[in-house]
Amino acid sequence: MSVIKLLTPLKRQTLSADVYEQFKELLISGRMMPGEQISLRGMAEGLGVSVMPVREAVQRLTAEQALELTPNRSLRVPQMSVSQFREITSIRKNLEGLAAATAAQCLSEEDTQKIVMWHESFVREMKNETPDGARLISLNKELHFAIYRGAKMPVMMQLIEALWLRIGPILNYDMRSGPVRVNQRTALTHHASMVESILNKDVEGARQALEADIQSAADFIISVGVLVSADAPAG
Repeated sequence: MSVIKLLTPLKRQTLSADVYEQFKELLISGRMMPGEQISLRGMAEGLGVSVMPVREAVQRLTAEQALELTPNRSLRVPQMSVSQFREITSIRKNLEGLAAATAAQCLSEEDTQKIVMWHESFVREMKNETPDGARLISLNKELHFAIYRGAKMPVMMQLIEALWLRIGPILNYDMRSGPVRVNQRTALTHHASMVESILNKDVEGARQALEADIQSAADFIISVGVLVSADAPAG
């Protein structure tokens, strides 16, 4: 599906910020693929705005390394090397593990309801005869972020979002890889353990389940060879 079809036309006056938020959500939720080329004009048409606010949003995302300009000046979602992916995975495990552990200690009733809602939605989709990979990716993101928001640590949320801007497109490969991976129900097992630990205020259990979920997906993504085998040379 063309990314342009995923966009919602904008009407408000804060166009650059709105464009940025739409791009950001598409990247974080894994609805854009590594290496996917982006047309400023095509995006502007999909959003119903001029090229200027799209260019401003893209410049911001490029500065955050969520998008990149290639040597021929085309714009695309970056590809990632194995070493970069391993580094980000290690950081995510520590940071998001801390967020899960913290959330286990201070969840509000509203936080709990949202976590349970997203988990149950993920379970239902997983148990469908033919689960929708795109929907699984979206539900996975919503569940994780519901947990992280429960930690009530806004600076940590900003750091986690910055990491997901870069890692979101790569996570496509876990839940869109086909029925074999989905049928293993690996994510379902980790999610169930994660949610149970958080609801039971099991701090260490929540941390371990969250870290195991991240590592399991990372191991699979590395194993299927979709990452760049070596870092690009400097310069």
